[in-house]
Amino acid sequence: MTAARDLVLAVHGSAVPEAGATTARLADSVRGLTGAPVAVGHLDHQAPSLPHVLAERPGAVVVPLLLGDGYHRTVDIPAVAGAFDCAVTRGLSGEQAVALALYDRLRDAERAAGGAADAVVVAGAGSSRPGGDDGTLAAVRQLGLLLPVPVTVAYCSASAPAPAEAVALLRARGFRRVAVAAHLLAPGRFTRALAAVPGTWAVAAPIADHARVARLVAARYAEAGARSAEAEYTQAEARSAEAEYTQAEARSAEAEYTQAEAGYAQAGARYAGAEAGYAQAGAEVPLRVACQRETLPL
Repeated sequence: MTAARDLVLAVHGSAVPEAGATTARLADSVRGLTGAPVAVGHLDHQAPSLPHVLAERPGAVVVPLLLGDGYHRTVDIPAVAGAFDCAVTRGLSGEQAVALALYDRLRDAERAAGGAADAVVVAGAGSSRPGGDDGTLAAVRQLGLLLPVPVTVAYCSASAPAPAEAVALLRARGFRRVAVAAHLLAPGRFTRALAAVPGTWAVAAPIADHARVARLVAARYAEAGARSAEAEYTQAEARSAEAEYTQAEARSAEAEYTQAEAGYAQAGARYAGAEAGYAQAGAEVPLRVACQRETLPL
């Protein structure tokens, strides 16, 4: 039985101690769902680094634990993974599972605050790369379908508006229970900044250790396995077709050679008969006949 490929979670990393504990809970859940060896590689702030983890696990499946398709997802991680012959899956950007996890975390925060919010700000990390904020915008649209209140967007860095500005704008419009749904995976400086935004009714926790995220990561790993199996099958088919073609060529060549031998034998018999006829008649064998017989292949 083929051993399961290693699964490596590529995470941004944080200097906040709780971040590692949150990611570890996710890794435990994914390990239970997949049965695969699961490790965590960090892009910044924490050890072990992603290159160090992949160097010990060449050929692993790398799942980017990122909610956007910014620089890390599109450039950084593929470059590191390619050096160790690792497969990189899609990130988590735009998935419905992410929005549902946000919804659950928001409801938990509202219950702790004592009631439902009358407006919600979805706060993402923010990216200056084209398309880097698409995951947060998708979460805003999806959460807006689940909630009966206005849902707007904010970014903790690189993009605008900032969370404090978004909350202030909603309060200026008359909303008094403004909640913040953190479109973030693990605790860090962004979650601490969100907790300090003035005028918020509730601030939801990050989502990395939510069961829906674990199932999404497991699905990414399964997709990579399916693609690998399909590629191996395609390669096996190509090798089989090549072998069949080679065998057919060999059979064709053998048949042509047999036919040629038969033709040469018939020609040789004709020339030998001609020579015998000339001999019986007491005539000299014409030079043309003798030369043709001599030049027949052996």
